Amino acid sequence: MKLRHMEVFHAIMRTGSVTGAARILNVTQPAVSTMLKNCEKQLQLKLFERVGGRLQPTAEAEAIFPDVSAIFSRMEDISRLTQELVGGRLGRLTIGSSMAIANGHVAKAVATFISNRPHVQVDLIPLTSPRVVEAVVNGEAEIGIAFSPVINSTLETEVLLCSQLTCALNEDHELAKRDVIDAADLAPYPIISYLPQAMLRPVVEQVLAEAGIAPSLSVQVNLSLVGIMLARWSRSVALVEPYLLNTIRIPNVVARPLRPATPLTMLLVRQKSSPISKVASQFVSHLKRTISEEHQPAL
Repeated sequence: MKLRHMEVFHAIMRTGSVTGAARILNVTQPAVSTMLKNCEKQLQLKLFERVGGRLQPTAEAEAIFPDVSAIFSRMEDISRLTQELVGGRLGRLTIGSSMAIANGHVAKAVATFISNRPHVQVDLIPLTSPRVVEAVVNGEAEIGIAFSPVINSTLETEVLLCSQLTCALNEDHELAKRDVIDAADLAPYPIISYLPQAMLRPVVEQVLAEAGIAPSLSVQVNLSLVGIMLARWSRSVALVEPYLLNTIRIPNVVARPLRPATPLTMLLVRQKSSPISKVASQFVSHLKRTISEEHQPAL
């Protein structure tokens, strides 16, 4: 019994007539009649008898129908599945993200993305930027979000967000009264910076060196959030990336731009050789909208 025969048989059983079958199959009535005759000839079985002007299924047809119906039920399931996949409403997405933006923009984007996609599973893995790159290269993450620079010939990158190094300090700190803090003005204060192996440590060192400051490093950290919380409870100034402070209100902490401006660029990272999934493509678009909304200028 060929698939086309099954379609005709299934349609007639569902509608009870050749006319009804032709309508749901979107073909002519003679085409359905011809296909039914071919099916019965090939099977050497009579599937329908005409009784009182209507088609009456034979005992053999009744015996075949449950299995044929099960096949079409599975086909409908596959159709629904493909529609969910095409619409980005089904699937699994693994994201490797720099810890700073994972706790801010990406967390918000993931939460709002899955709110109307209950069948999408997202694995959000906070990592250092070098580990984000490794995760994408090794296929552990489909997309990554990391600080620039990312230098790897197997990867393609796209700028998601540009910002600059920021001073985080207690709101009662004397420097908090300023709209912008000059690097030279940090000389009297203890500085909270990143550990030597951290990706942003050279950025901090360069801006202080250019200002002629030999900083008093009170504490070194590997996470921006830890530095921010230390600044909250002290007179120290934390030099950190601004992404977390842009999205999370931390009591008693203010952020002030550092002058001269020290650019920081956040990149979207993915493999060149692997096609991006539908759900990943839709999430990237959603993430860009989320970031854009967070950074709209105040009216």
